[in-house]
Amino acid sequence: MNLRVDAPPQARIRRFGRSQKWVHRTTAALMGICVATAACLYIPQFAELVGRRELVVRVHEWAGLTLPVPVLLGLASRAFRADLGFLNRFGPHDRVWLRAALRRDKRRASRPAGKFNAGQKIYAAWIAGATLVMLGTGLLMWFTHLTPIQWRTSATFVHDWLALTIGIVLAGHIGMALGDPEARRGLRTGEVSREWAESEHPLWRP
Repeated sequence: MNLRVDAPPQARIRRFGRSQKWVHRTTAALMGICVATAACLYIPQFAELVGRRELVVRVHEWAGLTLPVPVLLGLASRAFRADLGFLNRFGPHDRVWLRAALRRDKRRASRPAGKFNAGQKIYAAWIAGATLVMLGTGLLMWFTHLTPIQWRTSATFVHDWLALTIGIVLAGHIGMALGDPEARRGLRTGEVSREWAESEHPLWRP
């Protein structure tokens, strides 16, 4: 079913406020810098194209170090804290959604969801945990004189392979976003059509 993106103003409802949009955009920008600089550090063709390895390393380190900052600042917003509460709660309908997703059942009735569906909740939890691991292992690699070589070797191994996994997961996240223009509009403007909300998130009561 094709959902109308340009719905009249009276048929649109607010999904995100200023704080949620700011946190998402800033975190996405910092994550993008981390991924781009990591590619320049590990892929020889990109490294030769960009050069200035020392500068790329510093940009990568500071972007990674500041990655949790937007979320921490966003905690000052009641609306943002409410969304974190929604993301952190799993209910019986989320198990139904996951079973339908595993069976590739795309019927709307088989995928009940509140403001966030089960896939979005799992992604948010995973990327938050992965970011903390990347931050910890990155600090061990940065301050080499504070830890034994075994720790640094293990941290490098985890950091590199987890970075590859994050890149793959982010590609999937972006691909799904590209397939849902109304969801993207919700993050860009803060509003979505009521028709989309009732179809994709029938349990959400804005």
